[in-house]
Amino acid sequence: MTTQKGRLGMVLEGKVAVIYGAAGAIGGAIARAFAREGASVYLGGRTRDKLEPLADGIRAKGGMADVGTVDVTDEEAVNAYVDAIAAQAGHVDISVNVIGLGDVQQPLPEISVADFLQPVTTAVRTHFLTTKAASRHMMRQRSGVVLAFGGAGATTMPGLGGFVVALDAIESLRRQWACDLGPYGIRVVTLKSAGIPETIPEDFPNRDQIVAGLPPALLGERATLEDVGNVAAFVASDRARSLTATAVNMSAGAMMD
Repeated sequence: MTTQKGRLGMVLEGKVAVIYGAAGAIGGAIARAFAREGASVYLGGRTRDKLEPLADGIRAKGGMADVGTVDVTDEEAVNAYVDAIAAQAGHVDISVNVIGLGDVQQPLPEISVADFLQPVTTAVRTHFLTTKAASRHMMRQRSGVVLAFGGAGATTMPGLGGFVVALDAIESLRRQWACDLGPYGIRVVTLKSAGIPETIPEDFPNRDQIVAGLPPALLGERATLEDVGNVAAFVASDRARSLTATAVNMSAGAMMD
């Protein structure tokens, strides 16, 4: 049987990737694509049981996947987790943060201060901590890629509370990290999609209305989870070595730049 390591032309061959939030649909798609393209993937999250099926699936196809529990709001825990990966693997090449933000979606006149700030605080704190932890290792090797997901763009919809504000904060943080890490050869990129219908469970309340309310895609069909993984793998690879300080728009035209 041919394993992944026996395949030629994998764009992430030999890379070590840390993925936070891999238990979610987006994180899982990215993890599978990275492993398919030759990366060793380290899947971090709060609940090990939710990550093990993903890791098992990757291993069954010949990939390398490791599962670890980590609270991404805890600075010491994040640092220890990344340091352990670097010690085991010898290097850290890619850091991806796609954790859920715990957002409460209500119109701003109705939402509480705590619910409004929840996604903003979570986004800024966790993206800062995970990037800082990875950058300590990337700066020494003078290379690396940091990816986030969900760049907001210039438009929003009613009733989203602090969610889009949090996405805008991630974009601002991406720009600052790109400036500070660029001299070390480290790239910082966000991916944006304008919504992936596959990520909304079939039994989710008002699912059909939510999907219908997404901005129309100029190409007709919206981006899929497979598209997310493919684009993320390309952006994380050396083939995209000139991309940094930017958002990659894979919305099929639903968002215009």
